[in-house]
Amino acid sequence: MSSFGFGTLTMALFALVCCSGSDEKAFEVHMRLEKLIVKPKESFEVNCSTTCNQPEVGGLETSLNKILLLEQAQWKHYLISNISHDTVLWCHFTCFGKQKSMSSNVSVYQPPRQVFLTLQPTWVAVGKSFTIECRVPAVEPLDSLTLSLLRGSETLHSQTFGKAAPALQEATATFSSMAHREDGHHNFSCLAVLDLMSRGGEVFCTHSAPKMLEIYEPVPDSQMVIIVTVVSVLLFLFVTSVLLCFIFSQHWRQRRMGSYGVRAAWRRLPQAFRP
Repeated sequence: MSSFGFGTLTMALFALVCCSGSDEKAFEVHMRLEKLIVKPKESFEVNCSTTCNQPEVGGLETSLNKILLLEQAQWKHYLISNISHDTVLWCHFTCFGKQKSMSSNVSVYQPPRQVFLTLQPTWVAVGKSFTIECRVPAVEPLDSLTLSLLRGSETLHSQTFGKAAPALQEATATFSSMAHREDGHHNFSCLAVLDLMSRGGEVFCTHSAPKMLEIYEPVPDSQMVIIVTVVSVLLFLFVTSVLLCFIFSQHWRQRRMGSYGVRAAWRRLPQAFRP
């Protein structure tokens, strides 16, 4: 048996000795759990005890697999295994025909193993909007999860989740912002924190891979008009020069071919018709 088991039994026996002189009909039921929050398929121990000297019946009610490790008249010690979802455990004892019980919630947790960050778009002009999205798959309990969207070490947005959120779903946090020049000099990242301290657990922290934005200066409208005008003029001059070259070349060709035609006709005339 674990140190938890021996410590629990010692405290139970001490309480029973101290309360042995009390009214037989006034009794209490106690429950001590090794853990209040566990990983899926993990095992843990539970001790049920009572201050009744001679309980008629007692035990632990649960839908999970349980094994009775040790027992005496006023306590029972169990091993619970193969837990896959949040559940409620009930310890109960009956003394002098009166039954009392005590319950405790046991939660299943999945730490954030993967954190994905998306920047959309990744190339943005100063003053334009961009969106940061953080996704964490298969994490629970969601009501103990906090997602923080970071620019460098600065927190841009934090999001928590309510108890009504279903388990083992993808947790998502989204934040939209206007692009600034200095944004191109900082990494953007997402921090997922699963805080189980209030349930007797620990704190799990996982970072996403950092990403950067490509920031560029937008071209002013007046400059754009000038650029379009200059390009249009240059294109017009180019087309005009091409047309003029074509016209001049055709004119020169026609003049040259016309001179050669007169000479050829002159040679073909008989000598009698020549002056």
